[in-house]
Order: sequence, then structure tokens, then C-alpha cells
Amino acid sequence: MDMFKTLIIILLSSVFVDNYVLNRFLGICPFLGVSKKINQATGMGVAVTVVMLIATAVTWPIQYLVLNKLGLGYLQNIVFILIIATLVQMLELFLKKFSPALYNGLGVYLPLITTNCAVLGVTINNINDGYNFIQSMVSSLGCGLGFLLAMVLFSGLRSRIDESNIPAPFKGLATTLIAACFISLAFMGFVGVVENIFA
Repeated sequence: MDMFKTLIIILLSSVFVDNYVLNRFLGICPFLGVSKKINQATGMGVAVTVVMLIATAVTWPIQYLVLNKLGLGYLQNIVFILIIATLVQMLELFLKKFSPALYNGLGVYLPLITTNCAVLGVTINNINDGYNFIQSMVSSLGCGLGFLLAMVLFSGLRSRIDESNIPAPFKGLATTLIAACFISLAFMGFVGVVENIFA
């Protein structure tokens, strides 16, 4: 039961409290760039979640079974970036073949998942936090779902903003950043709640 509680806390913390976009400010480029339309935001969020899960499933064993055993831990960043780049290329080919509309909608932002620091951050932080394999996978799932949730909420907010009558000085990037701040503040309300669920 304690293991189940730990996994639930890791999952909920990753989604709400330690949200990689709104709390740690990782993955801001796709967050601002692909959040104009809800279908593209959803597609990007799902794609990032899939890449986070697969990257964690591959990088965790490589870290503990290869890099640490051979004393090559200092190569972590380089190896993880190469793994993530390979996974994104495979995902890009998959989407191009099976979902051309989503592939075209994501455009240049799909290859940018390779350089999305949220994906690299999740894989490295799972190692640094001392999570075992299952905890790492749950953390990655939570981080991906948190990214997806932030993208969808922000996309909905941006669509409402576009329909509103906004004063000229606030149109464009200024309003977008203010809206992002409001969503980030809303997520701050979850701090302390997750830890007290099982209290």
C-alpha cells in the first residue's frame, strides 16, 4: 500500500505541483508555439508524453546498467540527447505515415521535441531523484500528462483571448505571456494539497 501511495503522490505531483512547463519552465517553446489551436496542442502534448515515456524506459536502464557500471556517468547528457533524438525521428516517421494531418499541423515543432528540454529534464531528474524504474515511468507519465494539461488549458485560454476585444498595446505576445502567468498561478494552488491526500 505504501508503494501505491508513493506512486500516486509522484503522479499527482508531476501533473499539478511540479508541472514541467508551469513550475520548472521547461518546454516553453512548444507551449507558446503550438498552443494556438486545441487539436495541435493536444497532438503535441500526446506526442511529448509518448516520447517522455519511451525515453525514460530506454534511458533509465542505460544509466544504471551501462553508464554507471562502466563509470561513464559523465556522458549522461550526450547519451540521453542521442536517444531522445532517435525516438523523435521514429515518432515523426510514424505520424507522417499514420496521421498526416497531425504531422502537418505540428509542422516544425515536431522535430523540436528533440530539443525540448522538458523531455531531457524528465529523464535526468528521474535519475537524480533516485527513482526506481516504476517510479521513473510514473513520474514521466505524470510529467507528460501535466504538459498535455497545460497545453490544452492554455490553448483554450488563447482561443478565448483571440475572440476578445483587447487593447492594442496588449495584443499578441504580451497577452499570451500574461495568460501563461495566470495559468501558472492557478497551478500554484495545488502546492501542499497532493502531500496531504493520504495524511
